[in-house]
Amino acid sequence: MNPKITDWRGQRVWLVGASSGIGAALAQLLLARGARVALSARDPGRLASVAGGAANALLLACDVTDEASLESAWKRLLDTWGGVDVAIYLAGDYLPMRAWTLDSAEAQRMIAVNFTGAVSFAACVVAQLLRQGEGQVAFVASVAGYRGLPKALIYGPTKAALINFAEALYLDLEVKGVGVRLINPGFVATALTARNDFSMPALISAEDAALATIEGFAGSAFEIDYPKRFTHLIKLLALLPYRVYFPLVRRLTGG
Repeated sequence: MNPKITDWRGQRVWLVGASSGIGAALAQLLLARGARVALSARDPGRLASVAGGAANALLLACDVTDEASLESAWKRLLDTWGGVDVAIYLAGDYLPMRAWTLDSAEAQRMIAVNFTGAVSFAACVVAQLLRQGEGQVAFVASVAGYRGLPKALIYGPTKAALINFAEALYLDLEVKGVGVRLINPGFVATALTARNDFSMPALISAEDAALATIEGFAGSAFEIDYPKRFTHLIKLLALLPYRVYFPLVRRLTGG
């Protein structure tokens, strides 16, 4: 079971992927609730805009695909705070892709941001949390990682890998007093989902996603998924045998 957080005042929180989308909305929500928030992403100007001059914000620009850059940001955080209470990996990239448009360079870029960067992030954070004997690490994956979906040829597998990675981390770290969270959103209105050319059921705003994330931390569950009206449906689909799943998903998605 994970430690519950209902009062964020004074909590030291590192958000990687905080310049837009859920990350930006979550940063602003946590800053407003009194957390000390370290914001990381590639663009320092956008980070400054998100932070809005808040005294409790720490800006740590870095590139998650560059391990040395990520480690440098982490070292600056430790030099400033001496530790961290919650670290959340929100960095993500998405490009709709089908088998007949498979692009190796674009695929490698998504893999680097969505999964390899998350592993580098965990390598930074986990050792410190173990030294502290407390704290939590979290990863934003996606319900697209539950099963194969049309137009998610690379995105889906990267999120499936991240889900598996978080599960394995939980099994290792829960017994050592370190919390692990898996955050699985459905469709959230961001610059990335704006690339979709299809209707997105149960679409929610980034602000609603950030609030749902905070509400999830008030509980102790491993997985935080939202909106429930959509994630419950996807979870049910994921239980179906292939002979039922494939034709049903083709019919539902037109794919």
